[in-house]
Order: sequence, then structure tokens, then C-alpha cells
Amino acid sequence: MTSHTLPIRSLGSRGPAVTRIGLGLAALGRPAYHNLGHGQDLAGRQDRDALEAHCHAVLDGAWEAGIRVVDVARSYGDAEAFVRRWIDARGLPDDAIRVGSKWGYTYVGDWSLDAEIHERKDHGLSTFTRQAAETRATLGDALDVYCIHSVTPDGGVLDDLGVLDAMSAFCRAHGVRMGLTVTGPEQARTLQRVV
Repeated sequence: MTSHTLPIRSLGSRGPAVTRIGLGLAALGRPAYHNLGHGQDLAGRQDRDALEAHCHAVLDGAWEAGIRVVDVARSYGDAEAFVRRWIDARGLPDDAIRVGSKWGYTYVGDWSLDAEIHERKDHGLSTFTRQAAETRATLGDALDVYCIHSVTPDGGVLDDLGVLDAMSAFCRAHGVRMGLTVTGPEQARTLQRVV
């Protein structure tokens, strides 16, 4: 596979080299997603095999454009598995592309386009323990960054030392960077609290 070159920077002061732009697979890992036009974009191609082929084609295009960062999450359906199989099918080493994943939402849509609920948020220890094991089993050494998904200032996870200690231990044990993503109208407040 050939590719273009994009500017590279360090992830943090001592982190791995990454491109400044990455590819998020939220809408490519499950058949129904809340972004506009998703249903029309995938019309007739929502079964797992078709969606994985589409995801791999997008990953190929991103690779060709020089993108070396991919964002997935447990709640993005089969996105972790899709990117793992793409890495393997292309014969890439695990460190050829930086993969970040997130825990805290569980995909419950069961591959149905008209499911009443597609994902559930839970930042409890049991969810972390289950999802961390699932992510590790799926991505293996391709996982570079593991984040708490969509933290809000009053959500409680920032005060849960059991969760934070377990996450820290998991990341240390597997050589993975620890992070979080923020959501909602008070993102600045969340970041100030974290800092």
C-alpha cells in the first residue's frame, strides 16, 4: 500500500508520532447512527459484511491520504473488529496506525435500524472491566489510547477512584495511554476539572 505524507507530531511530550488528522469510525461500525444522511449513505449496504467492506474501503482511502490515527469505541458496533481485521488483511504491523478506543457506552441496537435504543451510557466499574477486556481481546497491541467516552462534569466518573485506578492499571499493564473525551454544553468545565 502506498500513501501520501501528512504532517506528523508527537502525542504528548513523549508519545508516539501521529498525524494531525484522524478518522473516526462511529458511523462505519454499525448500521444505524445519529448523523444526518447515514441511512441514505448506506442504503442497502447495512449488513455486517457490506458495512465492513465499506469501512475497509474508507480506511484504505484514509491510509492513501496519509492518515495514521483511527478512533473507535465499544459503542460503535463492530468498529474495533473492522479496524483489527483491516490491519491484519493489509499486513500492517500494529504500530503502523494509531488506534484510540473508548469505553462507557454499550451498543445495544443489535444491528437493527429501527431499534428504540442504540446505546447506553454507564461509567461504572463493571462496564469498564467488561469493555476493557473486550477491547483488548479485539484490538490487542494495536490499541494505543483508551479513553472514557463522553465525560460530563457531573457524571460521576471523575470522582470514582475505583474506576480511575482500574483504568490506570489497565493502561499501564498494556502500555496504553489513558484519556477521555468530553461532551455536552459544559465541556470547558469538564476539562478544567480534569486539569
